Amino acid sequence: MPILDRLRTAWNAFVHNPETLTGLDYTSASFGSTPPSRSKLRFYNERSIVASIYNRISIDVAGVPLRHIKLDELNRYKEDVKSNLNNCLMLEANLDQAPRQFRQDIVMTLFDKGVAALVPVDTTVNPNTNEIVDIFTLRVGEIVDWYPKHVRVSVYNEKTGRRQELVLAKRFVAIVENPLYTVMNEPNSTLQRLIRKLGLLDAVDEQSSSGKLDLIIQLPYVIKSEARRVQAEQRRQDIELQLKGSQYGIAYTDGTEKITQLNRPAENNLLKQIEYLTNMLYGQLGITEEVMNGTADEKAMINYFNRTIEPIVEAIVQAMQRSFLGPVGTLEQQRITYFKDPFKLVPVSEVAEIADKFTRNEIFSSNEIRGFMGIPPSDDPKADKLVNSNMPQPQPDSVA
Repeated sequence: MPILDRLRTAWNAFVHNPETLTGLDYTSASFGSTPPSRSKLRFYNERSIVASIYNRISIDVAGVPLRHIKLDELNRYKEDVKSNLNNCLMLEANLDQAPRQFRQDIVMTLFDKGVAALVPVDTTVNPNTNEIVDIFTLRVGEIVDWYPKHVRVSVYNEKTGRRQELVLAKRFVAIVENPLYTVMNEPNSTLQRLIRKLGLLDAVDEQSSSGKLDLIIQLPYVIKSEARRVQAEQRRQDIELQLKGSQYGIAYTDGTEKITQLNRPAENNLLKQIEYLTNMLYGQLGITEEVMNGTADEKAMINYFNRTIEPIVEAIVQAMQRSFLGPVGTLEQQRITYFKDPFKLVPVSEVAEIADKFTRNEIFSSNEIRGFMGIPPSDDPKADKLVNSNMPQPQPDSVA
Protein backbone atom coordinates (compact mmCIF):
# COMPACT_ATOMS: atom_id res chain seq x y z
CA MET A 1 0.00 0.00 0.00
CA PRO A 2 1.39 3.48 -0.84
CA ILE A 3 2.57 5.47 2.16
CA LEU A 4 0.05 8.28 1.73
CA ASP A 5 -2.86 5.86 1.45
CA ARG A 6 -1.63 3.97 4.48
CA LEU A 7 -1.43 7.16 6.55
CA ARG A 8 -4.85 8.25 5.34
CA THR A 9 -6.47 4.96 6.36
CA ALA A 10 -4.42 4.29 9.51
CA TRP A 11 -6.38 3.59 12.67
CA ASN A 12 -5.16 3.16 16.26
CA ALA A 13 -7.39 1.75 18.97
CA PHE A 14 -6.07 4.11 21.64
CA VAL A 15 -5.96 7.29 19.56
CA HIS A 16 -9.38 6.93 17.95
CA ASN A 17 -11.18 5.74 21.08
CA PRO A 18 -13.45 8.36 22.66
CA GLU A 19 -12.47 7.32 26.19
CA THR A 20 -8.72 7.41 25.61
CA LEU A 21 -6.76 9.00 28.44
CA THR A 22 -4.72 11.88 27.10
CA GLY A 23 -1.81 13.84 28.50
CA LEU A 24 0.10 10.83 29.87
CA ASP A 25 3.85 10.51 29.45
CA TYR A 26 6.52 8.12 30.68
CA THR A 27 6.95 10.08 33.91
CA SER A 28 3.46 9.05 34.99
CA ALA A 29 3.80 5.41 33.89
CA SER A 30 4.55 2.65 36.36
CA PHE A 31 7.46 0.33 35.74
CA GLY A 32 8.94 -2.69 37.51
CA SER A 33 10.87 -5.91 37.05
CA THR A 34 7.79 -7.71 35.62
CA PRO A 35 6.62 -6.74 32.11
CA PRO A 36 3.37 -4.78 32.60
CA SER A 37 1.97 -6.19 29.36
CA ARG A 38 2.03 -9.73 30.75
CA SER A 39 -1.25 -11.20 32.00
CA LYS A 40 -1.22 -11.95 35.72
CA LEU A 41 -3.16 -14.80 37.26
CA ARG A 42 -5.49 -14.17 40.14
CA PHE A 43 -3.83 -14.79 43.50
CA TYR A 44 -5.66 -18.03 44.32
CA ASN A 45 -4.53 -19.52 41.00
CA GLU A 46 -0.89 -18.60 41.53
CA ARG A 47 -0.70 -20.36 44.87
CA SER A 48 -1.97 -23.74 43.73
CA ILE A 49 -1.14 -26.56 41.36
CA VAL A 50 -3.71 -25.05 39.00
CA ALA A 51 -1.07 -22.62 37.74
CA SER A 52 1.11 -25.55 36.62
CA ILE A 53 -1.82 -27.00 34.64
CA TYR A 54 -2.42 -23.60 33.02
CA ASN A 55 1.25 -23.28 32.16
CA ARG A 56 1.55 -26.78 30.68
CA ILE A 57 -1.46 -26.45 28.38
CA SER A 58 -0.61 -22.87 27.37
CA ILE A 59 2.94 -23.89 26.39
CA ASP A 60 1.60 -26.73 24.24
CA VAL A 61 -1.01 -24.49 22.59
CA ALA A 62 1.64 -21.83 21.95
CA GLY A 63 3.72 -24.48 20.16
CA VAL A 64 1.13 -24.62 17.36
CA PRO A 65 1.92 -21.76 14.93
CA LEU A 66 -0.88 -19.79 13.25
CA ARG A 67 -0.67 -18.58 9.65
CA HIS A 68 -2.60 -16.35 7.28
CA ILE A 69 -2.97 -18.39 4.10
CA LYS A 70 -4.86 -18.50 0.82
CA LEU A 71 -6.72 -21.49 -0.61
CA ASP A 72 -7.12 -22.58 -4.20
CA GLU A 73 -10.38 -23.31 -6.00
CA LEU A 74 -10.60 -26.74 -4.32
CA ASN A 75 -10.12 -25.27 -0.81
CA ARG A 76 -6.57 -26.62 -0.60
CA TYR A 77 -3.61 -24.75 0.82
CA LYS A 78 -2.06 -22.64 -1.91
CA GLU A 79 0.30 -20.11 -0.35
CA ASP A 80 0.93 -17.81 2.59
CA VAL A 81 -0.59 -14.35 2.28
CA LYS A 82 2.00 -11.57 2.37
CA SER A 83 0.20 -9.38 4.87
CA ASN A 84 1.01 -7.54 8.06
CA LEU A 85 -1.44 -9.81 9.85
CA ASN A 86 0.73 -12.77 8.86
CA ASN A 87 3.74 -10.89 10.22
CA CYS A 88 1.89 -10.55 13.54
CA LEU A 89 1.20 -14.28 13.59
CA MET A 90 4.66 -15.43 12.53
CA LEU A 91 7.18 -12.65 13.32
CA GLU A 92 6.09 -10.04 15.89
CA ALA A 93 2.67 -9.58 17.43
CA ASN A 94 3.54 -6.30 19.13
CA LEU A 95 6.45 -4.37 20.60
CA ASP A 96 6.66 -6.64 23.66
CA GLN A 97 5.68 -10.10 22.43
CA ALA A 98 6.88 -12.59 19.85
CA PRO A 99 4.20 -14.80 18.28
CA ARG A 100 4.75 -17.68 20.72
CA GLN A 101 4.53 -15.38 23.74
CA PHE A 102 1.41 -13.83 22.24
CA ARG A 103 -0.26 -17.24 21.83
CA GLN A 104 0.65 -18.27 25.36
CA ASP A 105 -0.73 -14.98 26.67
CA ILE A 106 -4.03 -15.72 24.90
CA VAL A 107 -4.37 -19.11 26.58
CA MET A 108 -3.37 -17.91 30.05
CA THR A 109 -5.97 -15.12 29.85
CA LEU A 110 -8.50 -17.58 28.47
CA PHE A 111 -8.04 -19.97 31.39
CA ASP A 112 -7.94 -17.35 34.11
CA LYS A 113 -10.79 -15.11 32.92
CA GLY A 114 -12.80 -17.53 30.78
CA VAL A 115 -12.78 -15.13 27.81
CA ALA A 116 -9.93 -13.38 26.00
CA ALA A 117 -10.15 -10.45 23.58
CA LEU A 118 -7.64 -10.14 20.72
CA VAL A 119 -7.50 -6.43 20.02
CA PRO A 120 -6.08 -5.10 16.73
CA VAL A 121 -4.32 -1.93 17.91
CA ASP A 122 -2.69 -0.54 14.77
CA THR A 123 -4.68 -1.23 11.60
CA THR A 124 -5.72 0.18 8.27
CA VAL A 125 -9.42 0.47 7.53
CA ASN A 126 -11.50 0.88 4.42
CA PRO A 127 -12.81 4.48 4.48
CA ASN A 128 -15.98 3.45 2.63
CA THR A 129 -17.04 0.40 4.65
CA ASN A 130 -15.02 1.06 7.83
CA GLU A 131 -13.84 -2.56 7.72
CA ILE A 132 -10.36 -3.70 8.74
CA VAL A 133 -8.05 -4.07 5.74
CA ASP A 134 -4.81 -5.08 7.45
CA ILE A 135 -3.49 -5.40 11.00
CA PHE A 136 -0.05 -4.27 12.14
CA THR A 137 -0.11 -5.02 15.89
CA LEU A 138 -2.21 -7.26 18.14
CA ARG A 139 -2.73 -7.26 21.91
CA VAL A 140 -4.47 -9.61 24.33
CA GLY A 141 -7.12 -7.84 26.38
CA GLU A 142 -9.41 -8.68 29.27
CA ILE A 143 -13.12 -7.99 28.81
CA VAL A 144 -14.39 -5.81 31.67
CA ASP A 145 -17.99 -5.09 30.56
CA TRP A 146 -20.32 -6.47 27.91
CA TYR A 147 -22.68 -4.35 25.83
CA PRO A 148 -25.08 -5.37 23.02
CA LYS A 149 -22.66 -4.50 20.20
CA HIS A 150 -19.55 -3.40 22.09
CA VAL A 151 -17.22 -4.58 24.83
CA ARG A 152 -15.10 -2.69 27.31
CA VAL A 153 -11.61 -4.17 27.14
CA SER A 154 -8.59 -3.64 29.37
CA VAL A 155 -5.56 -3.50 27.05
CA TYR A 156 -1.92 -2.61 27.60
CA ASN A 157 -0.96 0.67 25.92
CA GLU A 158 2.71 0.52 24.89
CA LYS A 159 2.85 4.32 24.48
CA THR A 160 2.01 5.04 28.13
CA GLY A 161 3.16 1.82 29.82
CA ARG A 162 -0.24 1.26 31.43
CA ARG A 163 -3.28 -0.89 30.93
CA GLN A 164 -6.18 1.13 29.60
CA GLU A 165 -9.88 0.44 29.13
CA LEU A 166 -11.34 0.86 25.65
CA VAL A 167 -14.87 0.50 24.32
CA LEU A 168 -14.63 -1.37 21.00
CA ALA A 169 -17.14 -2.87 18.59
CA LYS A 170 -17.44 -6.65 18.80
CA ARG A 171 -16.90 -7.00 15.06
CA PHE A 172 -13.43 -5.45 15.41
CA VAL A 173 -12.34 -7.62 18.35
CA ALA A 174 -11.69 -11.36 18.16
CA ILE A 175 -13.50 -12.66 21.26
CA VAL A 176 -12.33 -16.15 22.24
CA GLU A 177 -14.29 -18.13 24.81
CA ASN A 178 -12.64 -20.99 26.65
CA PRO A 179 -13.91 -24.28 25.16
CA LEU A 180 -13.32 -25.84 28.59
CA TYR A 181 -15.30 -23.09 30.35
CA THR A 182 -17.71 -25.55 31.98
CA VAL A 183 -14.83 -27.49 33.51
CA MET A 184 -12.55 -24.59 34.42
CA ASN A 185 -14.47 -21.33 34.90
CA GLU A 186 -18.00 -22.14 36.04
CA PRO A 187 -18.53 -21.21 39.72
CA ASN A 188 -19.05 -24.83 40.79
CA SER A 189 -16.87 -26.51 38.18
CA THR A 190 -14.30 -29.16 38.99
CA LEU A 191 -11.42 -26.72 38.76
CA GLN A 192 -13.07 -24.10 41.00
CA ARG A 193 -13.92 -26.77 43.59
CA LEU A 194 -10.30 -27.91 43.51
CA ILE A 195 -9.12 -24.31 44.03
CA ARG A 196 -11.40 -23.94 47.06
CA LYS A 197 -10.20 -27.23 48.57
CA LEU A 198 -6.59 -26.19 48.04
CA GLY A 199 -7.33 -22.90 49.78
CA LEU A 200 -8.82 -24.76 52.76
CA LEU A 201 -5.79 -27.05 52.90
CA ASP A 202 -3.47 -24.02 52.88
CA ALA A 203 -5.46 -22.44 55.71
CA VAL A 204 -5.22 -25.62 57.80
CA ASP A 205 -1.49 -25.85 57.15
CA GLU A 206 -0.93 -22.22 58.11
CA GLN A 207 -2.95 -22.65 61.27
CA SER A 208 -1.07 -25.78 62.34
CA SER A 209 2.31 -24.17 61.63
CA SER A 210 1.56 -20.76 63.15
CA GLY A 211 3.91 -21.34 66.12
CA LYS A 212 1.19 -21.58 68.77
CA LEU A 213 1.38 -24.43 71.31
CA ASP A 214 -2.34 -24.43 72.24
CA LEU A 215 -1.84 -25.77 75.77
CA ILE A 216 -4.40 -26.19 78.57
CA ILE A 217 -2.97 -26.11 82.09
CA GLN A 218 -5.00 -27.92 84.73
CA LEU A 219 -4.18 -26.33 88.10
CA PRO A 220 -4.60 -28.19 91.38
CA TYR A 221 -7.26 -25.80 92.68
CA VAL A 222 -10.68 -24.55 91.64
CA ILE A 223 -10.72 -21.17 89.89
CA LYS A 224 -13.86 -19.43 91.07
CA SER A 225 -12.70 -16.39 92.97
CA GLU A 226 -10.96 -13.36 91.54
CA ALA A 227 -7.79 -14.11 93.53
CA ARG A 228 -7.56 -17.60 92.02
CA ARG A 229 -8.00 -16.17 88.50
CA VAL A 230 -5.15 -13.74 89.08
CA GLN A 231 -3.01 -16.59 90.41
CA ALA A 232 -3.82 -18.78 87.36
CA GLU A 233 -3.04 -15.94 84.95
CA GLN A 234 0.30 -15.40 86.67
CA ARG A 235 1.07 -19.12 86.36
CA ARG A 236 0.27 -19.04 82.66
CA GLN A 237 2.56 -16.07 82.10
CA ASP A 238 5.35 -17.85 84.01
CA ILE A 239 5.16 -20.87 81.70
CA GLU A 240 5.13 -18.59 78.62
CA LEU A 241 8.26 -16.82 79.83
CA GLN A 242 9.98 -20.14 80.48
CA LEU A 243 9.23 -21.44 76.99
CA LYS A 244 10.12 -18.15 75.31
CA GLY A 245 13.41 -17.71 77.18
CA SER A 246 14.54 -21.33 76.84
CA GLN A 247 16.84 -22.25 73.97
CA TYR A 248 15.11 -25.58 73.41
CA GLY A 249 11.60 -24.57 74.53
CA ILE A 250 11.58 -26.44 77.86
CA ALA A 251 9.55 -25.40 80.92
CA TYR A 252 8.86 -26.95 84.33
CA THR A 253 5.56 -27.36 86.17
CA ASP A 254 4.40 -28.43 89.56
CA GLY A 255 3.81 -32.13 90.16
CA THR A 256 0.13 -31.52 90.74
CA GLU A 257 -0.38 -29.64 87.48
CA LYS A 258 -1.51 -31.33 84.29
CA ILE A 259 -0.83 -30.00 80.73
CA THR A 260 -2.88 -31.00 77.66
CA GLN A 261 -1.73 -30.11 74.13
CA LEU A 262 -4.48 -29.35 71.61
CA ASN A 263 -2.63 -28.74 68.34
CA ARG A 264 -2.27 -32.39 67.42
CA PRO A 265 -2.91 -33.21 63.76
CA ALA A 266 -6.62 -33.40 63.21
CA GLU A 267 -7.83 -36.09 60.87
CA ASN A 268 -9.69 -34.71 57.84
CA ASN A 269 -10.40 -35.91 54.34
CA LEU A 270 -9.21 -32.74 52.56
CA LEU A 271 -6.20 -34.47 51.02
CA LYS A 272 -8.31 -37.36 49.73
CA GLN A 273 -10.83 -34.93 48.25
CA ILE A 274 -8.04 -32.96 46.56
CA GLU A 275 -6.58 -36.14 45.05
CA TYR A 276 -10.05 -37.16 43.83
CA LEU A 277 -10.76 -33.74 42.29
CA THR A 278 -7.30 -33.61 40.70
CA ASN A 279 -7.81 -36.98 39.00
CA MET A 280 -11.28 -35.94 37.88
CA LEU A 281 -9.92 -32.66 36.49
CA TYR A 282 -7.17 -34.48 34.59
CA GLY A 283 -9.76 -36.74 33.00
CA GLN A 284 -12.09 -33.88 32.05
CA LEU A 285 -9.23 -31.85 30.58
CA GLY A 286 -7.85 -34.84 28.68
CA ILE A 287 -4.43 -34.79 30.34
CA THR A 288 -2.55 -37.32 32.42
CA GLU A 289 0.27 -37.23 34.94
CA GLU A 290 2.58 -38.51 32.21
CA VAL A 291 1.70 -35.49 30.06
CA MET A 292 2.44 -33.18 32.96
CA ASN A 293 5.85 -34.70 33.76
CA GLY A 294 6.85 -35.28 30.12
CA THR A 295 6.88 -39.10 30.06
CA ALA A 296 3.74 -39.69 27.95
CA ASP A 297 4.01 -41.91 24.89
CA GLU A 298 2.92 -41.05 21.36
CA LYS A 299 -0.66 -42.34 21.76
CA ALA A 300 -1.21 -40.38 24.96
CA MET A 301 0.14 -37.20 23.36
CA ILE A 302 -2.07 -37.60 20.28
CA ASN A 303 -5.11 -38.07 22.52
CA TYR A 304 -4.06 -35.03 24.56
CA PHE A 305 -3.70 -32.93 21.41
CA ASN A 306 -7.06 -34.00 19.99
CA ARG A 307 -9.05 -33.57 23.21
CA THR A 308 -7.38 -30.53 24.78
CA ILE A 309 -5.06 -28.59 22.47
CA GLU A 310 -7.03 -28.75 19.21
CA PRO A 311 -10.32 -27.29 20.59
CA ILE A 312 -8.45 -24.32 22.08
CA VAL A 313 -6.44 -23.63 18.92
CA GLU A 314 -9.55 -23.99 16.77
CA ALA A 315 -11.46 -21.51 18.96
CA ILE A 316 -8.66 -18.95 18.54
CA VAL A 317 -8.50 -19.52 14.77
CA GLN A 318 -12.25 -19.17 14.26
CA ALA A 319 -12.41 -15.97 16.32
CA MET A 320 -9.59 -14.43 14.26
CA GLN A 321 -11.16 -15.59 11.00
CA ARG A 322 -14.53 -14.06 11.86
CA SER A 323 -13.26 -10.69 13.10
CA PHE A 324 -10.03 -10.03 11.21
CA LEU A 325 -10.87 -11.43 7.76
CA GLY A 326 -14.65 -11.31 7.83
CA PRO A 327 -16.96 -12.28 4.98
CA VAL A 328 -14.87 -10.41 2.40
CA GLY A 329 -11.64 -12.20 3.22
CA THR A 330 -13.43 -15.54 3.43
CA LEU A 331 -14.90 -15.07 -0.06
CA GLU A 332 -11.40 -14.27 -1.32
CA GLN A 333 -10.31 -17.72 -0.08
CA GLN A 334 -8.26 -16.27 2.77
CA ARG A 335 -8.00 -18.27 5.96
CA ILE A 336 -6.27 -18.18 9.32
CA THR A 337 -5.23 -21.71 10.12
CA TYR A 338 -2.66 -23.81 11.94
CA PHE A 339 -0.44 -26.67 10.84
CA LYS A 340 0.61 -29.44 13.19
CA ASP A 341 4.15 -30.73 12.74
CA PRO A 342 3.68 -34.39 11.65
CA PHE A 343 7.19 -35.39 12.80
CA LYS A 344 7.05 -33.79 16.23
CA LEU A 345 6.18 -36.97 18.13
CA VAL A 346 7.93 -39.43 15.83
CA PRO A 347 11.03 -41.18 17.22
CA VAL A 348 14.24 -40.80 15.24
CA SER A 349 14.28 -44.53 14.50
CA GLU A 350 11.03 -44.23 12.52
CA VAL A 351 11.81 -41.03 10.59
CA ALA A 352 13.68 -42.85 7.81
CA GLU A 353 10.84 -45.32 7.22
CA ILE A 354 8.21 -42.55 7.20
CA ALA A 355 10.30 -40.43 4.82
CA ASP A 356 10.68 -43.40 2.48
CA LYS A 357 6.91 -44.00 2.41
CA PHE A 358 6.12 -40.34 1.76
CA THR A 359 8.60 -39.99 -1.08
CA ARG A 360 7.87 -43.41 -2.59
CA ASN A 361 4.15 -42.68 -2.72
CA GLU A 362 4.90 -39.21 -4.16
CA ILE A 363 3.31 -37.29 -1.26
CA PHE A 364 6.39 -35.19 -0.39
CA SER A 365 9.47 -34.39 -2.39
CA SER A 366 12.95 -35.02 -1.00
CA ASN A 367 13.55 -31.35 -0.28
CA GLU A 368 10.26 -31.09 1.60
CA ILE A 369 11.30 -33.99 3.81
CA ARG A 370 14.68 -32.34 4.34
CA GLY A 371 12.91 -29.14 5.36
CA PHE A 372 10.92 -30.99 8.06
CA MET A 373 14.20 -32.33 9.45
CA GLY A 374 15.96 -28.96 9.38
CA ILE A 375 18.38 -29.94 6.59
CA PRO A 376 19.11 -27.44 3.75
CA PRO A 377 17.54 -28.36 0.39
CA SER A 378 19.51 -30.24 -2.18
CA ASP A 379 20.57 -28.56 -5.45
CA ASP A 380 19.60 -31.63 -7.45
CA PRO A 381 16.54 -30.74 -9.59
CA LYS A 382 15.17 -34.22 -8.92
CA ALA A 383 14.88 -33.36 -5.18
CA ASP A 384 12.03 -30.93 -5.93
CA LYS A 385 9.99 -33.42 -7.95
CA LEU A 386 7.39 -35.92 -6.79
CA VAL A 387 9.03 -39.08 -8.07
CA ASN A 388 9.48 -42.61 -6.79
CA SER A 389 13.23 -43.19 -6.88
CA ASN A 390 12.74 -46.94 -6.46
CA MET A 391 11.02 -47.21 -9.83
CA PRO A 392 12.57 -46.63 -13.28
CA GLN A 393 11.68 -43.21 -14.61
CA PRO A 394 10.64 -42.60 -18.23
CA GLN A 395 13.43 -41.04 -20.26
CA PRO A 396 12.70 -38.01 -22.42
CA ASP A 397 12.70 -38.65 -26.16
CA SER A 398 16.16 -38.21 -27.59
CA VAL A 399 16.57 -35.58 -30.28
CA ALA A 400 17.55 -37.12 -33.55
